[in-house]
Formats: sequence, C-alpha cells, structure tokens
Amino acid sequence: MTKVTTAQLQQFDRAHHLHPFTDFKQYQKQGGRIVSRAEHIYIYDHDGQQILDGMSGLWCCNLGYSQQRIVEAVNSQLQQLPYYNNFFNCSNQPAAEMAKALVDISPDGFNHVFFTNSGSEANDTNIRLVHRYYDLLEQPQKKLIISRHNGYHGSTIAAASLGGMSFMHEQFRGIDYVHHIDQPHWYAEGGDSDRNEFGLQVARQLEKKIDELGEENVAAFIAEPIQGAGGVIVPPETYWPEIQRICDERDILLISDEVICGFGRTGAWFGCETFNFKPDLITFAKAVTNGYQPLGGVMVGDKVASVLLGGDGEFGHGLTYSGHPASCAAGIATLAIMKEQRIIERTASDIAPYLQQQLRQFEDHPCVGEVRGSGMVAALELVGDKHSRAKIADNSAAATFCRDQAIANGLMVRAVGDAMVTAPPMVCDRGEIDLLVDRLGRALDATAKEFAVK
Repeated sequence: MTKVTTAQLQQFDRAHHLHPFTDFKQYQKQGGRIVSRAEHIYIYDHDGQQILDGMSGLWCCNLGYSQQRIVEAVNSQLQQLPYYNNFFNCSNQPAAEMAKALVDISPDGFNHVFFTNSGSEANDTNIRLVHRYYDLLEQPQKKLIISRHNGYHGSTIAAASLGGMSFMHEQFRGIDYVHHIDQPHWYAEGGDSDRNEFGLQVARQLEKKIDELGEENVAAFIAEPIQGAGGVIVPPETYWPEIQRICDERDILLISDEVICGFGRTGAWFGCETFNFKPDLITFAKAVTNGYQPLGGVMVGDKVASVLLGGDGEFGHGLTYSGHPASCAAGIATLAIMKEQRIIERTASDIAPYLQQQLRQFEDHPCVGEVRGSGMVAALELVGDKHSRAKIADNSAAATFCRDQAIANGLMVRAVGDAMVTAPPMVCDRGEIDLLVDRLGRALDATAKEFAVK
C-alpha cells in the first residue's frame, strides 16, 4: 500500500472537506492538523507529534482512547446485528439493554429514554416531546420555549435556535417560538455586584420573561448545568434553586442539557445532581459511548412520560439510526466500565479536586482574570487588566494565540471567546494533570509576553 504523506492528506482535506465551525476561506489557505491515532489521553498527528488531549476529544472521551472493551463490544455487535431500525414495533437487544442501563444511573423519576444520534437531534426531540406533552394535556397554546443567551444546544436549525450563540443566529433564520434571557456569567456581566445576588437577579429574568410571554403560552426552559461551549460558565449557588422554584410554580417544564455535563464531568452522573435541581427532561450524548460511536437521546421524566404513554395516536417523530445496535453496544460497555471501576467516585475524590487546585495557581498570572470550574472542566478568563477586566485584544486574538501556543507545546485546549477551556479525560493521573498545567502555563507566559501584559 502506498504511504500517503501529510502534505497529500492536507491537500485532499483543503480541497474537498468542509469542516464544522470553520472559516472555509481561511482553511483553504492554511489547512490543518491530520490526527492519525490516539492512546490513553494522548492524540498523535500524522507526523507523530504527541499532544495531551485536554479537551477529551470534543468533551466526549471521558475514559480516554484505550478502552478495548468498548471496541470489542462494537465489533461483536457488528458481526451479529450490524443494523436494524426501531420502527414498526421492533427493537434490538443492545437498545433495550442500554435503555435499562441509562435508567439505572439516572436520577429518580426517570424511567424512559428516546434515542437519537447526537445532542442536536436530542434537543430537536425535546421540542417535539414538549409540544406533544402539552397537546395531550389539551393545552396546545403552550409552545414557547425559553433559553439563554450564549447557551449552546446543538447546530441543527431547531437546536441552534434553542442556543443563544449570536454569531450562529446571524447565519440562519431560527424558529420563532424560542426566546432568550441572560446567562449567569457573573465575571463578565455581574460587574461589582455580589455573586449570589447576581445569580438571583439573572434567574428571575425567567420569571419576567414568562410574565411577558404569558404563562399559558410558555412550555419549557432549557439550559446547561454549566455552559460548556459558552466558556464554562459556572452559575452562582443561588441560580439553580431559583430557576427550580420558578419552573415549579409556573408549570414550566425544565430541560437539563447534559451533553457536556453528563457522565461524570461535573463530579456526578449528571450535572443536575451536582447543582441539585430536578429537571423533567435530560439531554445526553457525547460521553455516553466515550465518543466511540454516535449516540444521543433524551431521558424522559415520569411526569412527561406518563402523559405521553397515556395518550392516543402515534408520536410522529423518529430517526433511522435511533437505538442503533452498535452504538448502544458501545454505550453499554462505557457505562459498565464507569460503574465497575467507580470512575466517577474516584475522579470526584481525587483527580477533579487536584485539577481545580492546580489551575487556581493561575489566578495570580498577569493575564488571567478568573479561574472557574467544576469537576473535570475548567476555564481561565484572559484579561489585559485585572481591575477593569479589560480584554487583552480585540476579536479574542489573545485566546487564539494562547491556544495555538498550547498546541505547539503539546497540549490541546480550546479558546472560547477570551477564555481558555480544558476538560481532560477522567482517567488522568496527578502527573498528567501536572503536565497539562505546565504546558498551559507556558502558553499563558508566551501570551503575556506577546501582548505585553504585566
């Protein structure tokens, strides 16, 4: 077999591959990195450079890249039943077993699951479930959904409409029954106000928006426990209890988007457990299969499921690959590893606190304004002046530079706005956390020098 060079692959890629969330014109000129293999918590490009993956793929490889049990489960399933659909009153063994496995690790009151292929499709499904729920309750006017500015819920038309990313909204026409309130980002938007008072004020915007739109018209509020793609925005302690109160009092369904926070990332199986609120629907994807196969879905709480199950007529929604047997086999193996090896418990008691502790040292770094995080996810907000919180440069140039420096030093992290974001695999040891912190520190030092931040 003829060996393909890195240059050839990059040429094929630039010429034919349209990448997600990419400046096409710029990419055609510059090209990118070809990732060829991965092991444990490291990825390797086609030229052999080893890079510590501080982002767990795309928030999904919580167990790293060397889980042979998942590979074997998928391989075995492909040999037995590579595919069959779940339409026409049919199912398959992995789908049935995966549904039970998810119920077993979900909060009390969640006994049903609807499978999709991704978080985007799962949030589309949430809309369909919510509308169907209120139709069956003979409240068809309850169609409006409230979300948050700078929230991320996927990139299909419906999911992107739910999200509050302004640059995305500028590029398409979203659905008109989604409305947005402010995010609980105290550092960027709270000014000099008390953090907990700010949390209450932002939460109460939901109440005001419901009054504005009419309680009889509002169906649900959707939010991430921690905003991941928005920059790892950890809400004040007062935020979620107030959101819970409002939804309970106003007959508004609460949807917890756990695509990033789920499966141990925040220190519990789901982020809603970390922040102690009780949603009616839970969106999941990503780490449910450790990224080895596409799988997403919605955990449906008993309040909603009882109405759906008791209603006459077909639920007119589904996907060709819902409950795909190979994907579900990967999910079963992933959850088994996490339970048998007590991954979440071990991480929450040791590696996660150590990561947060080690990152706190950067609070004194000249270009870091805030270090925030929970469990195995964190962000460092870059600033040019700690007192005024002024940006270092326009267009997030400093964060982009810092990210590129980190990658050059062998660490994959993400730049979100002016924040440096990391979410390393939960299977790291302390030495690997130290390596992550050291490489991130070098990138921060280079950024401070490049932009003359003292």
